[in-house]
Amino acid sequence: MRPLDFACLEIKSAEPPWLGAARALIGTSETAGTASSPVILGWARDLGLAYANDGVSWCGLFIAHVIRTSLAGEALPATPLAARAWSRFGIACPVQPGAVLTFWRGSRASWQGHVGLYVGEDAAAFHILGGNQGDAVNVKRFPRERFLAARWPKTAPPPTGGPRQLRPDGGFSRTEQ
Repeated sequence: MRPLDFACLEIKSAEPPWLGAARALIGTSETAGTASSPVILGWARDLGLAYANDGVSWCGLFIAHVIRTSLAGEALPATPLAARAWSRFGIACPVQPGAVLTFWRGSRASWQGHVGLYVGEDAAAFHILGGNQGDAVNVKRFPRERFLAARWPKTAPPPTGGPRQLRPDGGFSRTEQ
């Protein structure tokens, strides 16, 4: 298997600041065993969120962290740890670099989900920069049929990008829990 096409991570002068903040955190991961990553726990502490350990899903925590550090006045969802709560965040937008995308997990009717930042797409999947993807911050492919919503922060400049086509390298994410 070839590595993912990381052209989606090239530095762009006009990219949304939260996307740059997220890119800077690629490689951040959970601590193996019963201990928890002090970095991930620090995000929750800085946001004033009750969060016990990195064994609890932290994709929403990651998005809350990069949004809050980039847009201090942006209203976060009432329950930012809940991935599907991000489906009501900000304003609806077309998919484009930096858009907050939500996905269902388990089944469309389930309460479970995943949230991350759009960096590109191929015919079968969205390429998502997110946290808790295989227990780390990275870019993974998510099948289009799991897509729920694309959102944009209300306090950010209006979105002006559009879809970004990438190679369909790598398998689908199956470990965002």
